[in-house]
Amino acid sequence: MGMSALLTAENLSFRYGGTPVLQDVTVRAEAGSMLAVTGPNGSGKSTLLHLLAGVERPSAGHVSRAPKTRVALLPQRTGDIDALPLTVTECVRIGRFTRRRLTRTDHTAVRLMMERLEIAHLARRRLRELSGGQRQRTLLAQTFLQEAEVYVLDEPTAALDAETRRRVHDLLIETVRDGAAIVVASHDNEESALASHSLRLGPGNGGSSTDSPVRRAFSR
Repeated sequence: MGMSALLTAENLSFRYGGTPVLQDVTVRAEAGSMLAVTGPNGSGKSTLLHLLAGVERPSAGHVSRAPKTRVALLPQRTGDIDALPLTVTECVRIGRFTRRRLTRTDHTAVRLMMERLEIAHLARRRLRELSGGQRQRTLLAQTFLQEAEVYVLDEPTAALDAETRRRVHDLLIETVRDGAAIVVASHDNEESALASHSLRLGPGNGGSSTDSPVRRAFSR
């Protein structure tokens, strides 16, 4: 398992409208590892992920990244994306958008990822026409095509059937074995059991990520 910290967050706190949402949380995302963030609804899991991805700014504490570290975020709520008149293929291709035009390699990667997540047959469908599970697979494909060093995933297998969850879990394992760091918020015990470290949020928050007593899938 890698020991190089790609992203570090120290003593994070966040307030929303004056109400404390997250307090004194410390997180370290290392190359080649997965951190599972668990806890009940309202414990601040989504807020923590948004802080790690830079979508929100903490009211206290700070987040730092290793040089040239790219972070890809899969949010839980995607209303803004759903409102766009995009097809499935157009949405997935966003994961490979850079300052250059998409290459043949990019188009091949898009096709293979769509086939892997079984959305190739939906290529020309609009996002607003999809079921919840189909939309989730589309956004997962877009996220994992970003070739990031850190993937921050909020309930990635929500609304997915058992077979698709297995496919996504395989993708998580491969991504970590390739050297990336994954931080995943999840209510899925099987998914959390893939992680090498865990952080449980609750009332008052606080603490830091610790070794998890669960199966270490990535050290094999």
